[in-house]
Amino acid sequence: MAERAERSRFSFSRGRRSDAPKRKLTDRQRAAKERLAKMSPEQRHTHDPNKAPNPRMLSSHPGEVRITSLVVDELGRALRKILKLDGPADVLISLYFREARHLGPRERTIIAEAIYYCLRHLSMITWRMGTVTPVKAPRLTGLLVLALQYGVDKISDQILGKEKDTLLNMLRPKDSKAPKEIQAEVPKWLYDLAVVQYTDHKALFEAMQQGAPLDLRVNTLKAGVDDVIAELDKHHVKAVKGEYSPECVRLDIKPALTQWPIYKDGLVEVQDEGSQLIARLVQPRRGEMVCDFCAGAGGKTLALGALMKSTGRIYAFDVNEKRLGGLKPRMRRAGLSNIYPSVIRTEHDSRVKRLYGKMDRVLVDAPCSGTGTYRRNPDLKWRFGEDELERINSIQKSVIRSAAKMVKKGGRLVYATCSILERENQGVICEFLEENPEFELLDAYEILEKQGVEISPYQKKRFGEYFVMLPQLNGTDGFFGAVLQRRDEKKGRTEKESPALEGDAQESVQKE
Repeated sequence: MAERAERSRFSFSRGRRSDAPKRKLTDRQRAAKERLAKMSPEQRHTHDPNKAPNPRMLSSHPGEVRITSLVVDELGRALRKILKLDGPADVLISLYFREARHLGPRERTIIAEAIYYCLRHLSMITWRMGTVTPVKAPRLTGLLVLALQYGVDKISDQILGKEKDTLLNMLRPKDSKAPKEIQAEVPKWLYDLAVVQYTDHKALFEAMQQGAPLDLRVNTLKAGVDDVIAELDKHHVKAVKGEYSPECVRLDIKPALTQWPIYKDGLVEVQDEGSQLIARLVQPRRGEMVCDFCAGAGGKTLALGALMKSTGRIYAFDVNEKRLGGLKPRMRRAGLSNIYPSVIRTEHDSRVKRLYGKMDRVLVDAPCSGTGTYRRNPDLKWRFGEDELERINSIQKSVIRSAAKMVKKGGRLVYATCSILERENQGVICEFLEENPEFELLDAYEILEKQGVEISPYQKKRFGEYFVMLPQLNGTDGFFGAVLQRRDEKKGRTEKESPALEGDAQESVQKE
């Protein structure tokens, strides 16, 4: 009896005594318990506690963002580095998050979005702050950014502290009272050029302040567009076909795609839809000799390789060894064996000279101001100045002159930029055609139409034979393309009949 009485004092459910002191719940466990209590019977039935969301990622009210002192302090710390504008923002943000390992997914998301909001609206933020320089007051700048994003009432007085009155004063001015270039969120020199060039400049500036979607180019050597969309759907990621490019898939969110099998196995590459169409302008054929003269990291090179079904030869030239070095693993992932990367010293390198007159197709993806990519790289508009435009413009003219010498008779030269400025685009082509009458300008829209790519007739009427994509018109980055063909005066030698030259041109590059 005594033994039975002793046993009755204990409960062996889950191995704990019933009369033992109740264990204190953590904030996370208490929040989980409260969430469970608020669930309907159906929600409780389907609820998986092992997959419950981290409560730190949720605010007390669905749809709202909870701004903590940790978010404010870390945002200020990040802005202190990034607002120096001494390097690409995406690189600096990546380095910052690599060091801030104590931040959870929720904090990282809020901070990253705030940084990009700040860079997209830096002109107006600076104007609101008056005599206070954003880089010298990064915490105050961060508070202003968060207040503009979510409202000042979402930041507690405890976090605001002594800076509350200052912040409220900064929020009072109306945007419409700021100078036009500040409202446009671009440097004055760019505003002055764009206003003259574009009648719809207001819509252009507004579109450039928005974030860009995530576009993928499907590697048709390994998959179809429908296959990729179906695979993304399995991961509950909504994707749709691109409006223009036959290989484009557009996502409504930006997942960590590089960790997914469809990326690791080479089924897709990240590439803006407008950029994908540049390869279509080149229109390479199987077995041809093609040169990507400013290959960079090789995004367009890979697109060319896929269009050629990994046949022929593509020479990928660039002066930046580090960027070009990333092309080889991408080639292997894509299953391409027809690309030959080569670092050159200048556009007049001996490797280039040995290919003079031997290329069927040459793509010049020229270095440029990048004004068409402000949706993705908002920091670039504050890091690139008018003086740099002068220097880059002279490089563009030199590069196209040298690249043109590689084009054989009847061959094609495509000049492309991610700039919206006529000075870097139409201006370069007009000057080149005056100097090189053996080249003629082809209709870019007709070339695309023959490949099933349809772009609004309005754009053809507006831009003539030049290929132009703009964020306010097409929902893509800003791109320019001009298709030039070298005349072949010999009768019976049309472009279609011109054989692809292999032989000594291949051998010379292999020896080099």
